[in-house]
Formats: sequence, structure tokens, C-alpha cells
Amino acid sequence: MTAHSKGKEADLRSSPTLVGDKPDYSILAGEDFGFSSISGNRGDGLDDAIQRTLRRNCDAVLQIVTPHTSGLRIAVDKLIREIATDLEARMSRAARGNERANDPRGKRRDSDSQGKCHADSPLDAWVTDILEWTGHRYLSSRADSRRTNDLEARTLDASYVVPCYEAFLLFVAHHVREYCRQQDVTGYPNLENYRLILPITNKDVKAEDTDTDTSSTDYIVPTAYVDPADFANVECGMFSIDSPVERQAAPAPHLVVADAEMVRDPYDYSEAEIKLARKTKALFFNQHNRRFVWGLATCSRTIRAYVFGTDDIWASTEINISSTRGRRAFISLLVDWSLCSVDRLGFDPTIRYEIDHTSGDPFLAIDVVEMDESTGNNVSRTYYSQQCVGAADRLTGCHARYFTASASLGTPDMPTFLIKDVWTASGSDSVGDDRESSFLTVLHAEFDKSSEFGGRFSRLVSTGPVPISQGDLPVMDSTATAFAGLPNVSRVRQHRRTVVKWAGKMISAADNPSQVVVAVADAMAALNAAYTKCKIFHGNISDRAILIQQTADGVKGVLADFDYASYAVDTGVERPELMLFQSIRTLDSPAAIRTLLDDGESLLYLICWLGTFGANRAQRSEYALRHAAGLKRNLPILEWAQANAEVCARSKRNHLSTLDSFDDNILSHMRDTNGPLHPGAPVVAPAPGVIRDPLILRINHMVVILQNLLDVMAMHRDVALAVLNASGTDDSFESATPPRISMSTKKHYMDEPAVAGPSKRLRS
Repeated sequence: MTAHSKGKEADLRSSPTLVGDKPDYSILAGEDFGFSSISGNRGDGLDDAIQRTLRRNCDAVLQIVTPHTSGLRIAVDKLIREIATDLEARMSRAARGNERANDPRGKRRDSDSQGKCHADSPLDAWVTDILEWTGHRYLSSRADSRRTNDLEARTLDASYVVPCYEAFLLFVAHHVREYCRQQDVTGYPNLENYRLILPITNKDVKAEDTDTDTSSTDYIVPTAYVDPADFANVECGMFSIDSPVERQAAPAPHLVVADAEMVRDPYDYSEAEIKLARKTKALFFNQHNRRFVWGLATCSRTIRAYVFGTDDIWASTEINISSTRGRRAFISLLVDWSLCSVDRLGFDPTIRYEIDHTSGDPFLAIDVVEMDESTGNNVSRTYYSQQCVGAADRLTGCHARYFTASASLGTPDMPTFLIKDVWTASGSDSVGDDRESSFLTVLHAEFDKSSEFGGRFSRLVSTGPVPISQGDLPVMDSTATAFAGLPNVSRVRQHRRTVVKWAGKMISAADNPSQVVVAVADAMAALNAAYTKCKIFHGNISDRAILIQQTADGVKGVLADFDYASYAVDTGVERPELMLFQSIRTLDSPAAIRTLLDDGESLLYLICWLGTFGANRAQRSEYALRHAAGLKRNLPILEWAQANAEVCARSKRNHLSTLDSFDDNILSHMRDTNGPLHPGAPVVAPAPGVIRDPLILRINHMVVILQNLLDVMAMHRDVALAVLNASGTDDSFESATPPRISMSTKKHYMDEPAVAGPSKRLRS
């Protein structure tokens, strides 16, 4: 790997645009081996998340997108004035022309024999729609108006607003393009830095399903529809300055700037916010360099702008399009979006979408600041990725992403590294926030020479904060940087990038269930060893924390993702953003001191999830497609994917409170009730009045329960390895499966440990 010069670093940090020569190519969108297609883009808990995090009436929302440099700010202000002045003048002429169209023939001027004014350019056609949107009084007498009396007070249908809204975007984009072309003649500005904001034609103005009838066990029957007059949707995207100013066909997902939701009634703003939140999750999932997301909600003639951050959501005060001041405010926002640096749009300029001009294949160029071992200085190195193996799919939280990458531009399809891009869990804004690297350093020092546990923990290459440019100044990216000026930033997170050696695949990309069993067993043994030797708990077991490595000796599991780890005596560690696999006690009390059994409980949930939806991407995709088509009902286990910790904990507690409940809600829905991922029954809950935790009898029983779990997984691992060795290179999921746990072993797993009092099993 070569070190770039300081000048090159600046170029990399301030990568000017996300718009390529082919804005319609499909690129790396949602290529994820996780569970986003099943749970990540569902709407569960979004209303609760919005209620907790939304700050309304923030005037500063419209200010965070303004350009960094004073020179560009002056140019932008000048352009805004020119567009606003031209719009008002054209609206005034159009209004007078419409009034004269109803005058007696002798009083008409500037009109043809039918009394209709000429549109001398597309601008006038757009102004006609904008004029109707404003509810101008001159339109009340127009025979061909789409509205009738009381225009200024009448609430507009959502579907009616769509062409008017699009006309406004096109009007502003036309002026931006002409301004940039004119300035380019004099050498300013650099057109690669700027873009047109245009409406995208794949808008949704159709009726859509709402609640569904789940009385059928196999099919979902739509029971209600939404009137398209109530809700409509338009996306706006960024396109090259040389693009035609018109409604654009659907671009690659990474070119979408914002979603706009139109509603008919002010009371529907809350529903629009949920729709925006759902689209925001989809954008985080598909746009692998998104730091935060913009959104717009429009009701009749008012607009609200939203910023969806890592932990907070802010909404602007209403922009009233009926007023001159409101129209200018909307023009200002669109011009700022067109001419600002991409980080102000919410993108990360250090992750760039590019095309290999030799093969035509898309890839990501990812900049990482690392220490050059030969000089001891920090340098910017670029890695190249063709696959995102873990896309961000959360509305709030650290928005972690995972990329397989190569250090050579010529071999992006032969990854040797795994890059994790994350907003830190600790909340520190310090460049010294090295939580994960500190734990990995301790673990490697202890286990690198171990014949049993050597190589069981991910190998750190580098980690550090992500620098971006603000104007001409490089700064360390953080929530304080991204949302400077916005009120009540609830948590300061540092944007960091970690590079580790790529073990081979994530557990959710396993070739067969036996590989999953081996990886989980190895992960549990590694967890136990980390605690025994180093007093370290993992704290964030998930599908992205366990890697599968194929070696000459066979398959083994590698434990990764230590950014939420803690020592045995630590308190107040933050709860991870993904609550799906978290223990009930962690969900109830995130500040409580963790135990090793919290990680063991997470492993049980991971096995249940993989066993239900499938142990590889193909099986999970099959379920997701059938579910989307209405052929599969929502399964009880999906309640674990709630955004609300209390609801998630209650669902898990209910499902695991008795053996019958666990069987009815979880085991009976698994793909293969005789397969190796079928975990049998969990350790049962204590009697009422004791600690209400269905997996863990803590204090006296802890060591024995842990030993039970280790014994069961070790047995499963031996059987799984035997199956893998017997099947050779056969990666089929239809190959022979390990036998189920014998009844004697299953009873050992189900029984409470024979310590500290009599055993009490809860049954329904």
C-alpha cells in the first residue's frame, strides 16, 4: 500500500461529487448478508422512535446545509435572489395574463385569438403550476383551473401537489444550470462540485396496503387501502449539471438526495414522518456513504424540512409556499442542496462510488487514515470494495457498515480486509477513542500463542477517526461536526473506521447450517476464554460479530466487533443499536454490569433467528420475497426486532417464559425442526419473584448454566464437523444434518442446575 501525499489527502477528503458519467448504473445497493430484507426496513417502532427523538420548529435546520466558504456563500445568496426575483416576476405576469383571459376581447393584451397567454419557455409552464400551488386569487376565475372557489383556504389533495412541487424543483434547477454554465466561462465554479436537484419519476401516488388480516396461517389478505388523495410520494435526486432539466428516470439508489411525502390534512403530518423514517432506513441501507438523511413533508401549501441524524431528528418550522418569504426559503434550500459540498447533503466524501472503466464494474473507494510504519506519520490510504456485507439499516444509532475490501485497485473482487465504518458507541468526540482496538490488543497479547484460541479473534490492521474537509480545513467527523448549530444534540459520536483482516465470510453468509454450528460453538468458547483470561465481555453478539474462516484444518469461527465490549467491572456501557440479539437484562437495564451469560443469551437468539429465516442469504431472501408478496405472515420472532427496548424485552420474555411458549412461538416456526440449528428448549425461567430473566439464573447458578451451554455447543460442534468432513465440498443445505440432541442431553440443557435449592420448571 502506498502513502498519498498531503495534497492528495485533501483531494480525497473533498471528493466533489457522487455523480458519475453514468448516473443510471446500479451499484452496490443493499448487497447485505444480514437481515435487513426481513426486519431492517420494517416500520415497527418508528412512531416511538420519532416521538423520542424529533425536535420540532428548528430554524437551524435550513442553515446546516449552507456552504462552508464565505465566497461561495456570497455567490449562493446572489443566485437565490436572482431565482426568487425571476419567479415572482413570472408569477405576476402569469397572474395578470390569467385575469385578462377573462376580460372582454377588446381589453386583452399579449394574448392570441383564444385569449390564452403564450408560454415563451418551459419556465412559464412551470410557473403556471407554481402559481396554482400558491392559491393566487387571480386563478379563481380560470375555467380550466383544477380547483374552484376559496383557493387560498382550500386544502389541496396530496396527489394534486405533486406536479406543482416538481415544477418548483425544475424551475430552480434550470436557473442553477444556467448560472453554472455562465460562471464556467469565467473559470468559476468547478462544475464537478455541483449538481442539479431533480424530481424522480418513480414516485408513489398509488393506493397502498395498510393493516392486514393475519387470520390465515399462510396468506396475508389486504383489508384496507389509502386514498391517493391523502398521501403521495416523490423522490428527488442529484444529477450532473449537464443533465436535461426534466423529470428523471429512477437513478441508482446512491443518487437519491431526499424523499418528499405529500399529505392532504395537517393531522397526517405524523404519518408523513413515519413514511419519511421508513424511507430514511431504506436510504441508510442502500447508500453506503450516508451520514445523515434529509426529508421533506408537504401539506397543501406548507413544507417542513427534516434532518435524520444518528440519534436525533430535527424538523424545520413550516415553509409557507403561498408567501414570497416562504417561496424564497424553499428556493434557498434547493440552491444550497445544489451547490453545497456533499457532506452538507449528508454524504461521506471519503467513501466514493466509482466505475472501473476497463471492466465497467462499480466499486467503492474508501479512504482510511493509517499510520505509516516506516515513518510513524498518519497517511491516507485508499481501499477498494465491491461488496457491502453489512449495510446500515437502523433509523438511529451508530449506523455501522461493513465492507470487504482490497488494497489494490486491480483486485477489488479479491478482498483481504474487512472495513467497519461506524459512529462510535462510547459517544466520545476525542481522537483517542480507541475502544475496540484496546480490547483487541489485550486479547491478541493473551491468545496469539495459544494453540486452542489463536486466531479466534479478529486481527486489527488499523483504526481511527474519519477526517473530512469543511471548506479548506480538514476536521475530524463527528455528530458535533455534522450537526453544528442544531439544538439538543443528544449524543456526540465520533465517526471512525476500523480495518481488520478478512476471515472469509460472516456467519449469515454460511454455506450450510453445520458451518453455523461450528462458528457459534467457537464464538462461545472464545467468549468464555476472553472472560476467564482477560475479564472481557463482548456485549454485541450479532450476525456481524461472528466470522467464518476456512483453513487447511477445516472451518472455524472468529469473534469480531468489540466496539461495545466491556470489562467485568464496567458499568454504564451503552446498549447497542441493534436490540434484536440483546439479552433481556441488557434491554431492561443497559447500565447494569454485564455477565458472560448476556453474551450466551445473545447467541441463543442468533441461532433461533438463523434457524427461522434461514442460515444463508438465499433462504432469507426467499422468505423476504414471499412475505413481501403476502404469502407469508409475520412470525412471532419478528417482535424481537422492535425499535423499542421495552417491547423487545417483553416479547422475548413472553416467548421464553415457558417451554410450551418457546415451542409455539419460536421452535415450531423454524425451517427445519430436525436440523442442526434447532436449539431445543432454553434454560427455563426462575420462579416468579426471583430475577425475571428466562435464560439466566444469575448469582449461584451462573457458572453451572454457562458450563451447560458450553457442553451443548461443544457436542454440536463435533457433530457438525463430522458432517462437514463427510460431505466434502458439498455446500448444499440439503446435505445430511447432524442428529438432534439426545433426550438425556436435552434434559441436561433444559434442567436448572442442581445448586442452591430445588429445581422449579415453569410450564404453561
